Amino acid sequence: MPRLRQLSRAEASPEIREVYDLLFGERDPVKEPGTETGTPGNWWTVFAIVPDVFAHAVAGFRLYRSRRRKLDPRLRELGQIRAGWARGSQFVFSQHCKAARSVGLREEQVEAIPSWSTADCFSDVERTVLAYTDALVLDGGRVPDALFDRLRGFLSDEEILELSYVTMTYELHATLCRALRLEYDDVDERVVEIPAPDAAMDVDVMRSVGRAGEGPDGAS
Repeated sequence: MPRLRQLSRAEASPEIREVYDLLFGERDPVKEPGTETGTPGNWWTVFAIVPDVFAHAVAGFRLYRSRRRKLDPRLRELGQIRAGWARGSQFVFSQHCKAARSVGLREEQVEAIPSWSTADCFSDVERTVLAYTDALVLDGGRVPDALFDRLRGFLSDEEILELSYVTMTYELHATLCRALRLEYDDVDERVVEIPAPDAAMDVDVMRSVGRAGEGPDGAS
């Protein structure tokens, strides 16, 4: 379950109910979760508990899909899908696999996102966008001059700003989904201690191994 409460249909403002209608029909999405894409839909119901934040996020979705954008949607989706993968968000990555196909990325390209640097299915501009995305997300915005100069050889300043803004918006969503355990990121921490079958025996074995490595004078 998400770590924060969810907003029911009865609590929602008319503006939020309008979005709920588009996604959930007449259902209360808290009592009867689920969207047409198969997601639980709790990103929407959790963000809705702060209406201003909800409105801001929804406006961001409209912004990047606007016909006023100069950036090729395929390059935009490369940034979004790679940001989801790099930040470890199952939800963002999974949703943008679908979105990437819808704007024309080939199946082999979608499948190659995790290991794009060794794949030969991307063009020069696509590889540059993916490298720039990694610099933004994995290197915290530390972009080498040579990489940025190469990006500028393909894209205008306006396109670069759009790419940067949308990619970082989706790093934000990827991070928040993991922190708040939303949608497909509602998973338990996998890096935990695995108990030995017999903890006491395990300690004794390690002590024995340590003694076996000591020299005559007690030094290893």
